[in-house]
Amino acid sequence: MKAVRIVQGTGLPLRRSDVDTDQIIPAEWLKQVSRTGFEKGLFSTWRDDRDFVLNDERYSRATILVAGSAFGVGSSREHAVWAIQQYGFDAVIAPSFSDIFRNNCTKNGLPPVVLPERAVEAIWDAIEADPDTEIVVDVERLVVEVPAIGLTEAFPLDPSTQHRFLEGLDDIGITLTHADAITDYERRRPAWLAR
Repeated sequence: MKAVRIVQGTGLPLRRSDVDTDQIIPAEWLKQVSRTGFEKGLFSTWRDDRDFVLNDERYSRATILVAGSAFGVGSSREHAVWAIQQYGFDAVIAPSFSDIFRNNCTKNGLPPVVLPERAVEAIWDAIEADPDTEIVVDVERLVVEVPAIGLTEAFPLDPSTQHRFLEGLDDIGITLTHADAITDYERRRPAWLAR
């Protein structure tokens, strides 16, 4: 996993709440053997509608998805996070996330940024008025800034998750930080124990 300190870019306004993981990446996409190509399935059912925001050329360079409350509800599927990342989004901002989706984000390097609903609505308004509006998600300082509208809003992230992002550590990476202790234990373990 790569380190995530600052995500800076433009946003895509997904003015929908209660978006479940099957809407993010429909179940038929879960049959793939590889871990690539999921961007094609991102919101694929909705993308059939030409007016769906992901089809709007004005947001084609967006790197931050700005969604409604209860984003990522439903079944656990890492594929939803992979699809969002592979499409080109480096962070998701919403008033709330499902716990499982949030956990999958943190284990895959996609910051799930919780902001008050009023702040999300202000960001939606700003990026709809000007799709080139810059958004900064600062994982080091735990703030979101939208300079064009003077918005600076703190967001919560527990210290261990923040550490994960700043150091680029997935679960294996965290385990490997204890490699010396593991090696020492294996060296001292009695020979009669199975190896």
